Amino acid sequence: MTASPGALVARHVDTLPPDALPAYLYDLPALRAHAAAVRAALPDRVELYYAAKANPEPALLTALRPFVDGYEVASGGELAHVAAAVPGARTAFGGPGKTPAEITAGLAAGVHRWHVESLHELRQLIALGVPVDVLLRANLPVDGGGLDGVALAMGGRPSPFGMDPDDVHRGLRLLAGRDARHLRLRGIHAHLASGLDADGQLALAGAIAGHAVALGLGEANIGGGMAVDYADPDARFDWAAFGTGLEKLLDRHPGLRLRIEPGRSLTAYCGWYATEVLDLKRSHGEDFAVVRGGTHHLRTPATRGHAQPFAVRPSAHWPHPWERPAAAGPEVTLAGQLCTPKDVLAGRAAAPGLRAGDRVVFAMAGAYAWNISHHDFLMHPRPGFHVLDAPDGAPDRGRP
Repeated sequence: MTASPGALVARHVDTLPPDALPAYLYDLPALRAHAAAVRAALPDRVELYYAAKANPEPALLTALRPFVDGYEVASGGELAHVAAAVPGARTAFGGPGKTPAEITAGLAAGVHRWHVESLHELRQLIALGVPVDVLLRANLPVDGGGLDGVALAMGGRPSPFGMDPDDVHRGLRLLAGRDARHLRLRGIHAHLASGLDADGQLALAGAIAGHAVALGLGEANIGGGMAVDYADPDARFDWAAFGTGLEKLLDRHPGLRLRIEPGRSLTAYCGWYATEVLDLKRSHGEDFAVVRGGTHHLRTPATRGHAQPFAVRPSAHWPHPWERPAAAGPEVTLAGQLCTPKDVLAGRAAAPGLRAGDRVVFAMAGAYAWNISHHDFLMHPRPGFHVLDAPDGAPDRGRP
């Protein structure tokens, strides 16, 4: 459960004054090294797109650009944001419920691949008459309950995402009509689950690829959802085994091209959320540390129901004349400042000797963290943001 930051992050955390906390810190050298390893593990015929929803921080988008083939966006806002952060980059536009304005904006922006979520969306594209490359998002059945127990199932069962196979065939018939000649059918897209290990991902990839080949299509986007284990910060998705498995899959289908769209598994490890213990109290035999910030900044543990891994940076500074509050036992629940018992970042975690004034650095905060949090609840100050990239540990310009 503990996860110590590297020297680059640790040095910067220790230099921040208390009123500069909480703060997000992004370790760009670590991100680049991880992305380079992922890219090196993948076969040439596998395109790598980054799912911008995981963390759209411009500095992260820019750092990833040498290693990815493009960016997957799921709204008109994300499309405009990515275009501004990485001008000229390829984009794939996905997501259900695209508004007419978003469809128009996506077509005007020259989206590289369009993920069609429904027959209604397809009919809108046909009616607009603008040439675009499309993939039909398919909600494919999964044999044998293969998605049981996954962190997040997006398909393989009743779902608002994509089209059932019967509707995929109806879509193919629409695309074969004269009115749809401006639309270029490239393949299918099927993001069915998140939280799968390499074996699980390869099993789904094989099913999706087989479906694309059976339809006579040359592309299969197999989505993202590579497992990230918050209970073991040192664990990593086995990209080497995954790449080897995809190579074998492509050998069986020599005319096929694959695309993946990971998000969390690319950026989670480069982000850290640093804060300070404001108070420490004992309640009904248990220790509680109240820290600056909370789940309105880092919603991930509340959303997923886990304890966020962290490291303690002890501080000798105590400016008050009274006794410094400290944990009485070996375990402490780290809670935030919100008026709800759900504002817990780590429950009953090992933190013997934790004191008010110490700093806590939460790991794996580089994805689905700040950007999915309920920022304005109770109107606490927003965190700082620091992009770390200099070899001496000095930060690039942060933002308030």
